[in-house]
Amino acid sequence: MAAITVRGLSDETHRALKAFAAQHNRSTEAEVRAILDDAVLPAERVKLGTLLAEIGKEAGIGIEIERNRKPDESISFS
Repeated sequence: MAAITVRGLSDETHRALKAFAAQHNRSTEAEVRAILDDAVLPAERVKLGTLLAEIGKEAGIGIEIERNRKPDESISFS
């Protein structure tokens, strides 16, 4: 896992981070990780089936994917 060092962080910012961490019952380091994750990671990842259905719709191909099938059942495209 990667590590970074943040130099020149103001005392005010550090105090605010500690306060946020306390509100969320986690360490300051864990709070910083959560803030960075929220800032750079997509809110919701696009799932493959959704992406394929959108591509099919744009291409004029009617693709429907059964989402509630059991693991031992085969996938059916209609």
